[in-house]
Amino acid sequence: MHQATKLGCAIALALWAGAAVAQTPLKATVSHWWTSGGESAAVKQFADAYNKAGGQWVDQAIAGADQARAITINRIVGGNAPVAAQFNTSLQFRDFVEQGLLNNVDDVAAAGKWEQIMPPSILQAIKINGHFYAAPVDIHMPAWFFYSKAAYKKAGITAEPQTWAEFLRQLAKLKAAGVVPLAFGGQVWQEKITFDAIFAMVGGADLYLKVYRDRDQQAVMSPAFRQVLVEFKKLKGFVDAGSPGRNWNDATAMVVQGKAGVQIMGDWAKGEFAAARQVAGKDYGCFPGFGPKAPYIVAGDAFVFPKTNDANAVKAQKLLANVITSPATQVAFAARKGAIPIRGDVDESQLDLCARLGLAIMKDKSRQLPNTEMLASPDTTGALQDVLTKYWNKNQSPEDAQKAFSRAIRDE
Repeated sequence: MHQATKLGCAIALALWAGAAVAQTPLKATVSHWWTSGGESAAVKQFADAYNKAGGQWVDQAIAGADQARAITINRIVGGNAPVAAQFNTSLQFRDFVEQGLLNNVDDVAAAGKWEQIMPPSILQAIKINGHFYAAPVDIHMPAWFFYSKAAYKKAGITAEPQTWAEFLRQLAKLKAAGVVPLAFGGQVWQEKITFDAIFAMVGGADLYLKVYRDRDQQAVMSPAFRQVLVEFKKLKGFVDAGSPGRNWNDATAMVVQGKAGVQIMGDWAKGEFAAARQVAGKDYGCFPGFGPKAPYIVAGDAFVFPKTNDANAVKAQKLLANVITSPATQVAFAARKGAIPIRGDVDESQLDLCARLGLAIMKDKSRQLPNTEMLASPDTTGALQDVLTKYWNKNQSPEDAQKAFSRAIRDE
């Protein structure tokens, strides 16, 4: 072959190879626990948006939040980490930061003006030692009350309750009408978020913060906290015999089908209503507590980015952080997940009645209350879950539960 021809072929081959490399999508293995019908529809919005932006989403869904986190932790420690992994917006990934096992996404946060558009409680969870180590993807409120319009009608209930006492009376009416009053999943985490909902609504934000944030032993042993425990246990008389071990989405299905009246659950439950083609305000109702100034507990999900020196993996992490926090993707995800976006500068028209209510409430910072996992370590959260599940399931006195609660927060 002529030398010039050889040179031309070499140049063409090099250009082709360069183009092929440039067009190779940035592969991102993504570990998460979104496996229910509504959750799967929601996470697909992230996958589609990432693929459209030039990436390749490799889904690694693991059923069950606790199991998913445990597997992810083992993978990170074992050097076989995914490109991105889901955690709750909480202290769950703080140890990884301290051990230098996560990459930050500071440049993405700066370009996206995260500090200007995100609520303080979310920022406090994701910005550690001056760096952004997680991309928040939603805001969940774990203390929503969802009710079946059909069940309420059957029981002759015409309005949402404005007080805790009125709510208990409505549960009694549902029971008398032959409907399961409270759709409940007897799992430790569900018992804990139900307790926290009652704590915030009945005990108030001040007592809630004294106990969870300040570890105030006097507050834990106070008559007011004892009363919170008493009121929480009253719900036991309104759940059905099949509640122990029930998954949250199966409890939601009871409300969807009109077999149960109410579920106290995070707003992710709306994804199940949406998957069943039910409409908020028409087929089911929602209220975030009692009265116009009820505390609004702030929780959510975020993706962390395990440490890697692979240049393409780092690019994939940054592209992913940018895509999943962008306005359009946020709305598409939130509309199916049941959450509200982590930013307020979005088009609300695609969001349901409950989500629009949540966005409006978030503008009132005085109502925002950090969820307990933002205030307590995973070990303490686990210990408190054990305390509450024993109190819920055993014939234990409120006084003994107070003492156990006191020990759990003191031992942190």
